Amino acid sequence: MTAPTPPAPPPPPRPVPPSGAAARPHPAGVPDHAPSSADLGMLLVCLIWGANFSVVKGAFEYLPALAFTGVRFALSSAFLYLLVRWRYGAVTFPPGLTGRLIWLGVLGNTLYQIAFTLALLWSTATNTALILATMPAVVTVLAGVRRIERVTPRMWAGTALATLGVALVISTGGIEFSAATLKGDACAVAAVIFWSVYTLGLRRIPASVPPLTTTALTTLTGTPGLVLAGLVPIVGVDWLHVPAPAWGALAYSSFLSLVVAYFIWNASVQRVGGTRTAIYMCLTPLVAALTAWATLGERLVPLQGVGAALILTGVLMTRR
Repeated sequence: MTAPTPPAPPPPPRPVPPSGAAARPHPAGVPDHAPSSADLGMLLVCLIWGANFSVVKGAFEYLPALAFTGVRFALSSAFLYLLVRWRYGAVTFPPGLTGRLIWLGVLGNTLYQIAFTLALLWSTATNTALILATMPAVVTVLAGVRRIERVTPRMWAGTALATLGVALVISTGGIEFSAATLKGDACAVAAVIFWSVYTLGLRRIPASVPPLTTTALTTLTGTPGLVLAGLVPIVGVDWLHVPAPAWGALAYSSFLSLVVAYFIWNASVQRVGGTRTAIYMCLTPLVAALTAWATLGERLVPLQGVGAALILTGVLMTRR
């Protein structure tokens, strides 16, 4: 009589990833097909940053641009410092990441914000928006060339389609590249490079580092340069007589546009990669145009509808 075959041993338990590691689908950064909290979060960022154009435009009627930028970063830094102290008990650099986080803070906050502000001052808003619209394409190219992420042909095509859609949405406002706008346009190009490298640099931050910590430390390290750049106009403002709309714009830009939006952006890059995160920047000009139409009375034209369709198609192609 043959002895019965012993039952097979149960499979070993699957290892549980350390805190924060499960947020990243896999090292290559290729997204899955299901909607995720990263996608929903980036849609919120598009709404916040899209409306921020009109908010900031209104604030510049009462406050100098560099003073506005310096004060809103000072407010955001103070809030983030207190938030991290409350959440984690201390604000400290993770071991081995001090230099990298300082560099990212200067790049993504100090240099980017100064370049962006000077672009608006020395060029037209349309030129600046059109140049900034190339950011997703630049991030995709850099990610692919430097092999930071795996960029599929579908992602390349989606990025190109969405960028074309942005060009259609923005170009209806009139593009005026000339010698008079050259300095501002060069600053806009610099802003694209700064933000693109910052975005891919975030990908190098270990997933075990909480996005709140990354956001706080890069904001804290980027703020001193911005305060210094705006120090003279900050001192010259009569803050006791600043009207309520300017304070409201400062609150919106400090806490929603910087704290909330930067936190979501950083978390999305760490989770799904720079290419899939940056593509949502193509939606921001569309939101900005709709906000300007609703609040400032700016008109919309049919060509912008075509551009909107291309943007949405490109975003959907890239995230799949």
